[in-house]
Amino acid sequence: MGSVSSTKKSNMPATRDLVEDLIAKDTVVIFSKIQCPYCKMAKQAFESLKKPYTAIELDNREDAQDIQDVLAEITGARTVPRVFLNGQCLGGGTDVKKLFESGELEKKF
Repeated sequence: MGSVSSTKKSNMPATRDLVEDLIAKDTVVIFSKIQCPYCKMAKQAFESLKKPYTAIELDNREDAQDIQDVLAEITGARTVPRVFLNGQCLGGGTDVKKLFESGELEKKF
């Protein structure tokens, strides 16, 4: 019985390293799900600015739940999207849209 929880915990440092590496790799990283309207909203803001981004589509990954658990530890929320710019979490789709509409998103580049 104990092995299930210890296995889960032993995977978290590896998942945390993976998430941190993904965030560090690119200027804009969006942890997303393909059909999520808020994820589409966040991506659209960067497309409108003609800024490239890397989307990590969690619905295509077996480790999606672990990644969302790590995102919750890092950002305080496990919902998607979780949007990172230069390693800093900007929040979710609504947060990114507000930054875009106010002109603040473009200033962050």
